Amino acid sequence: MTLSVHIRGLGIYTPSRRLTNHDLTRIVDTTDEWIVSRSGIKERRIAAPGETNADLAAKAAKTALEKANVSPDEIDLLIVATASAESSVPSVACSIHHKLGLRPGIPSFDVSAACSGFLYLLQIAVQMLRSGEYHNALVVASEKLSAITDWQDRSTCVLFGDGAGAAVLAIADSNNGGAYIPSASRPSASILGTVLGSDGSKGDLLSIVPRTPPFPQPQENLPVGTHVISMNGREIFRNAVRVMSQACRDVLKKCNVQPSQLALIIPHQANLRIIDAIAGELDLPLELFKVNLDRYGNTSAASIPIALDEAIHETRLKNGDIFLLVAFGGGFTWGATLLKWNQPKI
Repeated sequence: MTLSVHIRGLGIYTPSRRLTNHDLTRIVDTTDEWIVSRSGIKERRIAAPGETNADLAAKAAKTALEKANVSPDEIDLLIVATASAESSVPSVACSIHHKLGLRPGIPSFDVSAACSGFLYLLQIAVQMLRSGEYHNALVVASEKLSAITDWQDRSTCVLFGDGAGAAVLAIADSNNGGAYIPSASRPSASILGTVLGSDGSKGDLLSIVPRTPPFPQPQENLPVGTHVISMNGREIFRNAVRVMSQACRDVLKKCNVQPSQLALIIPHQANLRIIDAIAGELDLPLELFKVNLDRYGNTSAASIPIALDEAIHETRLKNGDIFLLVAFGGGFTWGATLLKWNQPKI
């Protein structure tokens, strides 16, 4: 029998500072109308000076632990997805391990899958939990994209923001017939299946490259990095719509679920036109898709958990609902995960 893995608690953190489209008009030659018409984004969050990627991640992780009613001592696996770590060694995961005071000796490591990172985390954690060697996994997707944004490039700097999302995963309680029974105040989501993919031949479509000096400091006291995001927007749009639509079909087929059974789809929050095109490809109404990129921009790996947390607070999911997460990212990577919402009776 395949053991069921559940998301027991979800937590997010977004910085308090809002950088609006009007703010960006003081930095680059752009307008609010130009940005909204091409992306749907109106504002994004920017980390405070001195606030690191690991700081964002740790705050989201603490909330996830609280919502799952799991103590730091109970976590025996930590995995982080990020494309914007300040350093490769130590990893963001090891930095979070220290910040949270997790048990010494547990495995902690980073995963690089860009915007698909959260779905990669879920699949890795599911398989490691099913091995029987681990009991409570903490997965965190955290991005400080403001530090790797070229604030002189209006084609990219209008798109990205900072934020983090975290989840606590565990095997269902076999003493309850294989069903995890949360408390009245703690619903859960059971993971039904995942598909993942990549195509390295398209890696140049979205990459992080050395920036040509000098590095002038933009207005608004924004960070200036020596490596910045470079992208081919036209080709990304075309490929993103194709692979995300197919990933949705593949995971539905894998789990023997019909599109009509879906209560909600939470896509990676990159561009409203991409989401609208995917809805058209799948012949599903745009209203079925959760969209919050107008307020957060593209937060890469963190975008799906941030949107999921917001959907939960908006009570867009009820007991028994089946919902889908889908993403694409640089590398080129993609994935889709199907879940079922478990809402305890009060």
